[in-house]
Amino acid sequence: MGLFIVFEGVEGSGKSTQSHELHRRLQQADVDSILVREPGGTPTAEYVREWLIGGHGISPLTELLLFSSARASLVDSVINPALVEGQLVVCDRYIYSTLAYQGYGRAMDMASINNLNAIATGELVPDLVVLLDVPPETGFQRKQGGDPNDRFEREDAAFHQRVHKGYRASAENDPERWLVLDGSLSQKDLSDAVWKKVSDMREEEA
Repeated sequence: MGLFIVFEGVEGSGKSTQSHELHRRLQQADVDSILVREPGGTPTAEYVREWLIGGHGISPLTELLLFSSARASLVDSVINPALVEGQLVVCDRYIYSTLAYQGYGRAMDMASINNLNAIATGELVPDLVVLLDVPPETGFQRKQGGDPNDRFEREDAAFHQRVHKGYRASAENDPERWLVLDGSLSQKDLSDAVWKKVSDMREEEA
């Protein structure tokens, strides 16, 4: 089985930049790897992504179920087959975003979210979760106010503070799986720290 690496963080944390950078470095090192994102990665999941980001009148429950359906499609069609083939999978967001955004942000029942996550993924958990930890206000400063058409970026500051708290809680509950990095560090410093951790994990697997 290949390694499964996930990047998490609030809006503007730099997780997409760092997930792309890790994939680039893996390719340069001739490591068989793929990069995927959530929601997305399959035709079905990309359609769901458009609805989730730009839709209107979506209730918290509908939102949760849409994320779960997109995740099930991605895990079943892309992630699991790649891991079986021995590829290293880099994923921009995963189940922990649902715990943070729908669990902490929307105050939905955590047990129900955990059950849905388990069903959608077949209980697949990553080998490593990289949290780029920045305060929400810093993330929005980086994004220069964000995208006015993005439902999540339009949420108020209190919502994003709860999301940030959710990420920290997940990391504290499973410290061996999580690598928490100060997101205010330079892109190169962050990339180097991630690369060292992933390289060490690959050596242990060899």
